[in-house]
Amino acid sequence: MKPIRKAVFPVAGLGTRILPATKTIEKEMLPIVDRPLIQYAVDEARAAGIDTFIFVTGRGKEAIEDHFDVSYELEDTLTRRGKTAELDALAAIRPGAGDAIFVRQQRPLGLGHAVWCARRIVGDEPFAVLLPDELIFGSPGATEELVAAHDRTGGNLVSVLDIPREATGAYGIVDPGETKHGMTEVRGLVEKPRPAEAPSTMMLVGRYVLQPEIFAKLEDQKPGAGNEIQLTDAMARLIGVQPFHAVPVTGRRFDCGSKAGFLAANLALGLARPDIAPALKALLHEAGLDLTVRT
Repeated sequence: MKPIRKAVFPVAGLGTRILPATKTIEKEMLPIVDRPLIQYAVDEARAAGIDTFIFVTGRGKEAIEDHFDVSYELEDTLTRRGKTAELDALAAIRPGAGDAIFVRQQRPLGLGHAVWCARRIVGDEPFAVLLPDELIFGSPGATEELVAAHDRTGGNLVSVLDIPREATGAYGIVDPGETKHGMTEVRGLVEKPRPAEAPSTMMLVGRYVLQPEIFAKLEDQKPGAGNEIQLTDAMARLIGVQPFHAVPVTGRRFDCGSKAGFLAANLALGLARPDIAPALKALLHEAGLDLTVRT
């Protein structure tokens, strides 16, 4: 089995759920504490041993590319002022030269189409897909868990999270088979089923490890939900052809594409930071907010 070296980040979306904040700012660049959302996804991939980062962008997404580039004016100013800690922080987030690759999704045809746009860079290797607006907080990271499972079984893998049955109608749901060694066989994938008809309560989280054969399926995939080319539909066509397993997420998931999820992520990650938590707790207390936040 080939190792997982490449990750695809679909970042061409408009972020309509969090307007008007995303009218002129990419949702992936909105800050969670002191880092943009996209940085958390890249750091998660890097922790899983991935060294090539493929961003599928669209019009108006230039700030993402700038974020992962050198800012000569800023770094020169920091150097002259002796701001070594800030310089080190910038160096730590930056991929190596040539490790970040940017591809345009020219038309908004869906997540499956965005992944397909990366086909020539991925080539014939297995690869990871991370949806940056799904922030998963914990160690090991969700991608690291998938990569470790792939090292054992190969095939295709998806991260899953158990949710209340009444919520299943809003997500992709796994039709599960046998569970062994912490992994569940995937017998089918159902997109947004009626809760009473959902085959399980295992929700697909935005983390995947896929074999390159997915590109052939995406090539001729018919539009599905929302009249878009759905990644879930193409993945379902690989079930029974290649091994396919679901791996439960051990970290905490925040849907940062929603306003409530974005706020919750800032609070939770802020309260988990030893350098910020005392001041944040004091401010919350001062504001009269009686919050119990698990950190």
